[in-house]
Amino acid sequence: MTRTRRPALRTAAVAAVLVLAAAGVAAATRTEPGPVRYITDEQGRALFLHGFNTSGSAKDDPDSLPWITEEDVQHEYDAMGTNFVRLLIQWSAVEPEPGEYDADYLDAVAERVDWYGERGYHVLLDMHQDLYGAAISPERHSGNGAPDWATHTDGLPVAEQDMWELVYLEPGTMRAFDHFWNTTGDHPELMDRYADAWGAVAERFADDPAVIGYDLMNEPFGGSLQGAAFESGPLAELYRRSTERIRRTDADTWIFVEGQAVGVNWGAPSALPRLDDPRPGRPRIVYAPHVYPLPMDLGRAYTGSGREQVDAAIALWEENVRVTAERLGAPVVLGEFGLDMSGEGAGDYVERMLDVTDGMATGRAYWSNDHDGWGPWADEELTPGPLAEVMDRAYPRAVAGRPVDIAYDPEGPELTVRFTAEEGVTGPTEVYLPEDGFPDGGEAVVTAEGGEQDAVDANGEWDAERRILSAGLASPEAGTEYTLSVRPA
Repeated sequence: MTRTRRPALRTAAVAAVLVLAAAGVAAATRTEPGPVRYITDEQGRALFLHGFNTSGSAKDDPDSLPWITEEDVQHEYDAMGTNFVRLLIQWSAVEPEPGEYDADYLDAVAERVDWYGERGYHVLLDMHQDLYGAAISPERHSGNGAPDWATHTDGLPVAEQDMWELVYLEPGTMRAFDHFWNTTGDHPELMDRYADAWGAVAERFADDPAVIGYDLMNEPFGGSLQGAAFESGPLAELYRRSTERIRRTDADTWIFVEGQAVGVNWGAPSALPRLDDPRPGRPRIVYAPHVYPLPMDLGRAYTGSGREQVDAAIALWEENVRVTAERLGAPVVLGEFGLDMSGEGAGDYVERMLDVTDGMATGRAYWSNDHDGWGPWADEELTPGPLAEVMDRAYPRAVAGRPVDIAYDPEGPELTVRFTAEEGVTGPTEVYLPEDGFPDGGEAVVTAEGGEQDAVDANGEWDAERRILSAGLASPEAGTEYTLSVRPA
């Protein structure tokens, strides 16, 4: 659910949404969590993704493109050292008419992908939707994503709401989703059109090394069909069809999938089933949930008793994410989290989520890099705001083995990365070190099961311009757990 500034929910609104959430989780399948899985690069190293959604502005832009320029991308890296972007695209722009794919739009997206790729970023292309699409109402007051030709409300009304999420419950919005998922039986072509659009995107980006993956649908909503019936039924079917179309031309890029947004974003379990990946070799499916803890949606600040409630919701979310990831056999990347940074305790909440994802050894993308009070900028001149200070922290970009745990102590400062060496993994572990705390780079020490080894070329491989320290072992033993500790030089 792409956010703008949000007020506290009204009691009636909460009740309406809770009904949907209860339906969404009642029949979820339980599975015990297993070992951490991870996305790998061409050297077999585990990638750790740290960045932003770019951006909410694309939803309202006439060209469906974010506000950024190439200079802005460089400015983001200089300010926060990010290496990941969840770049919004829209079905309406990809396929403005049935079966007609807009090459100019895809070229414009590719230009922006290049801006990131030239700076070492990994780009996730996210087919974004909120409230189905703009054509759900004649006034086009709500929604983005689906093209007009794919929007069928049967003339049912869609009233504008102070809380944008409540527009999901409007009759016309529900009917548009029901037709898309073909629960009405009237439009079986729509899911295939959507999957074919993904095929066109994959054909354009299959050979682009900067594109790490495709997020098949932002925050799916089932209309009148909710919960396990939706996730294991039409949602899983859409994912299968889209994956099959993508794999016709792109066998290597990672496929990112989300459960239904309602309930799951709050921490409830997902019933999304295991999905096959028709590619040679191991599957490349990623579970990409979002998190917006329910107490915060109810207006609680991250202070006092509100903080305790939010932390409890986060713990529940983490447990259920691990369970779903095990069922899917997939690594995890947090696709969205965020809040209005002017709220009390906002910086502490972001730091908490960064610590949680560090502990899970998983990547994350903050919502978003806009200039709307949620993002990292204090103004449109991109003066770094409070969020930029929190996001500019030490983290591993690539780990030469299987990550076990990542921890960052800003007071030290010290970054600790525990990992198990594996056969076939080449290249060093690379860590980003912010200037604040690591002005002259870092010194690395690697400890192996009670003994101590020097990190080969750890101090010599310091890229001061990009602020990246490379630390490798001369002869790592597969199956041995190592701890890499980095302190200021």
